[in-house]
Amino acid sequence: MTAYTYVLAAALLAISYLRDRKRTRQAVGKGLRSLANIIGEFSAVLIVVGIMLTVVSPQAISSLLGAQSGWVGMLLSSLLGSITLIPGFVAFPLAKSLLDRGAGVVQVAVLLSTLMMVGVVTLPIEIKYLGRKEALLRNGLAYIWSLIAALIIGWVVI
Repeated sequence: MTAYTYVLAAALLAISYLRDRKRTRQAVGKGLRSLANIIGEFSAVLIVVGIMLTVVSPQAISSLLGAQSGWVGMLLSSLLGSITLIPGFVAFPLAKSLLDRGAGVVQVAVLLSTLMMVGVVTLPIEIKYLGRKEALLRNGLAYIWSLIAALIIGWVVI
């Protein structure tokens, strides 16, 4: 599937280039500059996650976030997800690694959903643009929904 995506992207880029060379060059240049801007942060996140997975034993992950950890594991996962700022393309491989090391499905589901929907780190920015009440309401509802969604996933998967 990945190969088809690359072929499709290359074909569409070629069509774009044939239609308007100048704009295609500008777009590719802008994309490369964006990549250059995030590569440092992305590398740092990958290194930290890699070190954490190496240092923390599978037994520790299993005891803290395993299926037997129940509500305590869900709460811990939800708090970690809420305060951590990890992009989605890192979060999903991290989730797979946690599952492989003994974490529970529900605990990983709540971790992922809070990572994607709740933003304690970004809350000051949200307050600035949305207002205090709206930002807190959005984050609070997202947190509650993350717990509900994880329970539903656990109910369906397990």
